[in-house]
Amino acid sequence: MTLDIITPDRKVFSGEATAVTFPGTEGQFQVLNNHAPMVSTLDRGQVIVETGSGQQTFTVDGGVVEVLQNKVLVLAEAIVA
Repeated sequence: MTLDIITPDRKVFSGEATAVTFPGTEGQFQVLNNHAPMVSTLDRGQVIVETGSGQQTFTVDGGVVEVLQNKVLVLAEAIVA
């Protein structure tokens, strides 16, 4: 699936992912290939991106995620260092 992580000032990540774990406001959840369409809000926490070449972690300060037809779009408030 394709994943884009965007903040108001820049694109943080764009590429293929095999699994993504999110800090949802109702609890942590994971999105895999061919996931059902959904929209969810995010709390502050770690977004863990698993790719064919390894794993990357981004700490977001809240936001929204949309999953639709193997495309995952994360609109993050900010990326925390």
